Amino acid sequence: MIRELLGTVPPETTQAVGYPTLFLLIVLGSLVPVVPTGALVSSAAVVAFHRAAPLSLLLVFVVAASAAFLGDLGLYWLGRRGAESRNVARRLARLRHRAAPDRLETAQRKLDAHGVTVLVLSRLVPAGRIPVMLACLLAEKPMRWFARGDAPACLAWAATYQLIGILGGALFGEPWQGVVAAVALTLAISAVPAGWRRLAARRAGPD
Repeated sequence: MIRELLGTVPPETTQAVGYPTLFLLIVLGSLVPVVPTGALVSSAAVVAFHRAAPLSLLLVFVVAASAAFLGDLGLYWLGRRGAESRNVARRLARLRHRAAPDRLETAQRKLDAHGVTVLVLSRLVPAGRIPVMLACLLAEKPMRWFARGDAPACLAWAATYQLIGILGGALFGEPWQGVVAAVALTLAISAVPAGWRRLAARRAGPD
């Protein structure tokens, strides 16, 4: 019933609503790291793959990359203001609490050794963005330096999760099946770091 109802909606209407919504959700997810933005990009790519409208996949890529970049810059700008604003400082402290201390220490070492390259790779590693961003803030990297490294990072991130969506769309005949598969895969990838840390903690614990 739902699929039949969605099928009656003109493609132009879904595009007019879908792309701005995707943009806003990814910006929000970049500012508040609880929204599964990778799953959003993969789901949008599945729908674009099954839609015959030209340039749909390109639009998903451009919207996702630009929204991620804007959200990252906004969060970094808020972090830079932390020293001047008590409210922003509390938010930065919460972000620091979300990042595991060992990951933050590792990010700081790698940032000192490899610079912008670490920033580019951080968006491709699950749960890697926040520790590296915090390391940049603690190192007092300027906004321009951060933006120069974050731009290719967002492009690579958008391309990666779009490829996951395209794969899901190619493997399943119905868009909703591809969306379910893409979301499940992206959520599984996101859960890997937490699972690995728990396993490492058990191994390091008392016998």
